[in-house]
Amino acid sequence: MLKQTFESLFVIGLFAFGPILTFAQPKSELQHTSLTQAQASHFARLALKCVAREYPNKPEHVMNEGRDVQSPRTLHPAFYGCYDWHSSVHGHWMLVRLMKVFPNLPEVAEIRKAVGANLTSENVQIETAYLKQPNRQSFERTYGWAWLLKLAEELSVWDDADGKTWSRNLQPLVDVLVRQYILFLPKQTYPIRTGVHPNTAFGLAFAFDYARTVNNEKLAVVVGERSRAYFSKDRNYPAMWEPGGEDFFSPALMEADLMRRVFKPAEFRRWFHHFLPQLAAGAPKTLLRPAVVTDRSDPKLVHLDGLNLSRAWCMRSIASALPRTDSARSTLAAASDLHARDALAHVGSGDYAGEHWLASFAIYLLSTPEP
Repeated sequence: MLKQTFESLFVIGLFAFGPILTFAQPKSELQHTSLTQAQASHFARLALKCVAREYPNKPEHVMNEGRDVQSPRTLHPAFYGCYDWHSSVHGHWMLVRLMKVFPNLPEVAEIRKAVGANLTSENVQIETAYLKQPNRQSFERTYGWAWLLKLAEELSVWDDADGKTWSRNLQPLVDVLVRQYILFLPKQTYPIRTGVHPNTAFGLAFAFDYARTVNNEKLAVVVGERSRAYFSKDRNYPAMWEPGGEDFFSPALMEADLMRRVFKPAEFRRWFHHFLPQLAAGAPKTLLRPAVVTDRSDPKLVHLDGLNLSRAWCMRSIASALPRTDSARSTLAAASDLHARDALAHVGSGDYAGEHWLASFAIYLLSTPEP
């Protein structure tokens, strides 16, 4: 049973302005589902530990010749930490985001030093040159691409001297990836519906956000057209097959979260109820209940903590796109809260398998307004 206590409470959502919901839980700062400054400091320290940590490292690196056998830091001087390239990128995004939300965070000086050391013009030039080499066209496509554009978007709307410098330094790499999106998407006939890195809907969603924020009409048109081509006719999605054993995305919810961006509101509502027609009735239950993680030291099994976090942010956004009278909205809102409470308690597990990346997912969730 749920009961109020004076020991602890959960406040659901970073930007909640409605009634506060409280839940009895063991007293733990890291289990609050609002973002407190203490949590922000904890998450910042997780990222600071990894953005300059070169090993262990899992490179996505095609070697064209013998001299391509290089260390991660030599190959990727901006994004060599956090186990892999994409985790380093979204670790930097998270640090920038935390500085914006909590400008008086105790770790701000350390964050500025770490981000500034990595996002130099010289380092980004090496990263950009790497992408232009032979056999690099699919490097981090489109998961790492999407997070790089999210970092660029965050910097583009920050009125901060360092932020402006980092944004300017990053722009050549951004330009390459924008061009790759525009060239690649028309050639991709079919979407990738996996629950891990290559998921097409996720890659399109963040690219669309970037395009709208910086007014890149060409990118927005391409992403919007391909989104409709891939997904607009989907009906009765088999969400009962979810989750997969190493998912950190829900293919169903990630697709819907993309389409609520692309469609006009009334068009999205019609599409969504054809897409997941049983959701308002609480089905499928496997989509609405948090996934179970049995071993947080296993780098694949711990993906399911990420799934619970990304499901929660998708559910918040999809619910917000539905009318308040829509029963699917309340179903999604309740399921989002359940997923958030479950997953946020495990972001700081103490094991690098999850700690090198889960905090970024947590911050993105907590930056997503509640419905």
